[in-house]
Amino acid sequence: MKTRTLLFVAVLSAALCAVPADLSARKAEKVRDSKTTFAYDALKPFVENGQLPGAISVFYKDGVQETCCIGYSDVAAGRRITMDDVFMQCSQTKGFCGVTIAKLVEEGKISLDDPVSKYLPEFAELWVLDSEKDGVRTLHKAKNVLTVRMCLNHTGGFPFETSAKRPDVRGGGWSGGAPLRQNASVAAASPIMFEPGTRESYSNTGIDIGAAVVEVVTGMKWEDYLKKEVLDPLGMKSSWFWPTDKQLKKQVEMYEVRAGQPAEYVLEAGNQQRPYNDSHVFASAGAGLWTTAADQLKFYKMLMNLGVGDNGVRILKEETVKSILAVSTRPDGFGGYSLGLTAPVVDGENEWFGHGGAWGTSCVVNWHTKSLRLWVVQLQGGDRPWDIRVNAAADKFFKTVMDRSGIDAYTGRMK
Repeated sequence: MKTRTLLFVAVLSAALCAVPADLSARKAEKVRDSKTTFAYDALKPFVENGQLPGAISVFYKDGVQETCCIGYSDVAAGRRITMDDVFMQCSQTKGFCGVTIAKLVEEGKISLDDPVSKYLPEFAELWVLDSEKDGVRTLHKAKNVLTVRMCLNHTGGFPFETSAKRPDVRGGGWSGGAPLRQNASVAAASPIMFEPGTRESYSNTGIDIGAAVVEVVTGMKWEDYLKKEVLDPLGMKSSWFWPTDKQLKKQVEMYEVRAGQPAEYVLEAGNQQRPYNDSHVFASAGAGLWTTAADQLKFYKMLMNLGVGDNGVRILKEETVKSILAVSTRPDGFGGYSLGLTAPVVDGENEWFGHGGAWGTSCVVNWHTKSLRLWVVQLQGGDRPWDIRVNAAADKFFKTVMDRSGIDAYTGRMK
């Protein structure tokens, strides 16, 4: 009897240990193939004539997905593009910073309307640039208080980058520059372009300042906090600021688009300089995270599912996503933008939120309809005639899937 009792206790203990800490987590999602080729059909002519080296397109709606990998990651090598090829997502990194801020807001450790100086004292006094002529600057002391919210939604008055990240200097740019905390100090010591909260101007600097706030609050490097709280729980094992040499052998290479001609290979860009993983590289929250299409899907599906990853792990509360990520946090009249994410001014059933990156990547989601559009290329410049075609392909997909889901919903009910 004693042996049976001990066995029961052991089994019960094991079962209790197996219960997830987050009881709101759902089962991992099973995705059905749409069996459609809308994006492939739209893009094929451009890949065949060399104008488009390669691309990845994903359309998703409520459990049904069309995945298109067409063309090449490296044309010269004949290496086909895949969902597991690493690429620089540039400004899509901003949304990752937004999620880390949202987590700390949710936990009561940060308020979006806290003065930045509460965490970074050097921001207590800021100077606004009024004019500059013949190297002489006219400044006035800022009257408005800079808040965390302003940094994350581009209304803080900061330039696109600080002097620590000048792309014209070797080792600068998004894949170089300076540590986040140091970059924030440079920003605080430099003139801002307008009174905080009175205008909007797109800025990597503001996002990096937000990441520096995260470092102070958590006592961790921002990238380590991101890894612990977001990347690892979502299973994003291929996403990091320093891609390995092995990963870079499967890099989606960059190309210059030329109207009516084959795209031309580009070794590197001023803001993204080789080598990509040595000691000159620092984590950038404004633009710096390498990823894969497979990994990126995990992040954006989490946003689409209001905080729950497709592996069933909850990252944020539903209301957190709805209130400060899926809808604008800017003042009226400033357009839509939340925390590192483009977002509607007023959320609604037809509204999408997400972000794009400098080399042409983008992903947007709609939580109301459980829809997603992902696009991966690594391109500079030029006319892109395939955009209108792939947009039409997306329209076809979402109409087709909606029609099918209506049929599926009623199939089998008369058994």
